[in-house]
Amino acid sequence: MKDTPVISVLMSVFNTDFFLVKRAIDSVLLQDFFDFELIIIDDGSHNDVKNQLFNYIKKHENKITYLWHANRGQSESVNRGVILSKGKYITILDADDEYQPNHLSSCLKEISAIDLIASATHTIVEKEEDYYVPDKKNNNQLIHVDDCILFATLFGKRNVFLDIKFEGQYAADANFFEAASKKYLVKKVNLRTYTYYRNNPDSVVARLKVKNKLH
Repeated sequence: MKDTPVISVLMSVFNTDFFLVKRAIDSVLLQDFFDFELIIIDDGSHNDVKNQLFNYIKKHENKITYLWHANRGQSESVNRGVILSKGKYITILDADDEYQPNHLSSCLKEISAIDLIASATHTIVEKEEDYYVPDKKNNNQLIHVDDCILFATLFGKRNVFLDIKFEGQYAADANFFEAASKKYLVKKVNLRTYTYYRNNPDSVVARLKVKNKLH
């Protein structure tokens, strides 16, 4: 891997099942745009007792960098990944989601005159209510996922991510996008090349909906 890839893909992992993480990794490796690095930040996982993830990553060490630290949350993990990254552009992938093969190339086309984009998603649900998530302004109200800024659909110039840090709270993604909009050119686009699995009962959003009795 050359010293300055065009894109750095950052993935924070915490006790995600190996088959899901592998699916996410493979979706990056199978992109139709190849000039990228994938940085996996293991946020203190302790479920990979057979070292499946580590052994799989070793097979692709020319494209993947792996680091482990004690649990500090997704936002802090991604912030650390930003510092270690080398790409001209930075983007994110949740460990239980995946890219469609043209995701990175499509994002590059959209970013030409913009500093930061977020996109809509190809959302996988089991029931209609899964399309709705707690509003960042009022966690007791629901909004459609298409009206949200989603962490892993962010794609932007390196200096934006170096300048603005993710905060460890619900809607860190939306807050990041809002802060960026005050200093940079930002845009929400309708790519839908990011596959978002909203049918995960253990996700932060799913747990918050249960806590607030939002059905």
